[in-house]
Amino acid sequence: MTTFERYVFRRLAAVFLVTLTALAGVVWATQALRQLDLVTAKGQTIVQFIGMTMLAMPFLALAIAPFALLIAMLVVLNTLSNDSELIVINASGASRSVLLRPILVFAAVISLFCASLSLLFAPAGLASLRDEITQVRVDLVANIVRPGRFIGIEDGLTFHIRNRGGDGQLEGLLMHDERAEDIVFTYEAARGQIVEAADRTLLVMQDGTIQRRTRATGSLSIVRFQSYAFDLSSMVPTDTVATYKASERSTLALLAPDPDDVYATENRNRLTAELHDRLSQPLYPIAFALIVFLFAGEPKTTRQNRHAATLTALVLAILLRTAGFGILTLVPGLPVARFALYLLPLATIVLVGWMVAIGRKPRWINALAALSERIGERIEGIVARLQGHQQGGPA
Repeated sequence: MTTFERYVFRRLAAVFLVTLTALAGVVWATQALRQLDLVTAKGQTIVQFIGMTMLAMPFLALAIAPFALLIAMLVVLNTLSNDSELIVINASGASRSVLLRPILVFAAVISLFCASLSLLFAPAGLASLRDEITQVRVDLVANIVRPGRFIGIEDGLTFHIRNRGGDGQLEGLLMHDERAEDIVFTYEAARGQIVEAADRTLLVMQDGTIQRRTRATGSLSIVRFQSYAFDLSSMVPTDTVATYKASERSTLALLAPDPDDVYATENRNRLTAELHDRLSQPLYPIAFALIVFLFAGEPKTTRQNRHAATLTALVLAILLRTAGFGILTLVPGLPVARFALYLLPLATIVLVGWMVAIGRKPRWINALAALSERIGERIEGIVARLQGHQQGGPA
């Protein structure tokens, strides 16, 4: 690439990375809050919590990357136009390919980036996250150790602690057992700890009492103890195997599902939809790049309004991706629609690429741009009048 092309490529890469990081951070925060209660119930540190939630980042980056490219291109092209760089390039007699070439190279790089995320890293991250969530949900400690809350472990057995120490000690322990038909037990202890011994899960309580009340007569007896072990083995879940959804399965597993896999057998169409969605997603960055270049890549003077072109490119790109999501929802019920997942972005690439090559837009696009420009001018006029009224109003 020439010096100017490398300059454009570097600016696109810098704005893309900043945009991707900012958008991914916002989306990650919203997703992390959904897992906050589940993870903190296990008593993990903030480092462990961040590590667990970061497993979903490849999937989030995959969804955000095309839009980060869209924003990066709009920002860079508008900056080049405002600095009159596009006008200078055009006045020098240079071809539009001088600007188009670094854009296409950058779009191809982002497309390869999306392909790696879609086919490899995103499903691997989601599968690891599913494993972590499954372990948390079957972990007895995670299910019962929630300070300040009364937790029903099973019917007739309620557990409560006041606090949990950093070393795993349970403080202010209370357990109420009504499972027996004739006797009700209430255990109170100053301290306790869940330990694994001889293939059994035991709750070892210290410095406490056992209240034994007979249902028939209501008589109450209290036994004080220094140490008492309560067997929790029967309450530990035995099913620790995660069931992976379509988005959490590897691409090879989607290509050749295990015939003994119940989920794969019952949801074959969902696996097919997920496979073709992964293969088609890398096409969108190229389509977005061509759409933005078609509208925002033209040199304009400072007196010409670029807001209409920017808005038109943004709206068309969003409509394109929304249509892709809509087709994806049809594939499980209508498998033949899977071909439209490829046809939609490919048709856009061919159509917009042809418009770029001939340097002309269809009439309906020109009409849409003109309408957007009139709307933008009308809004700017309204804003200017409002500002004028405010400045001329009473102090």
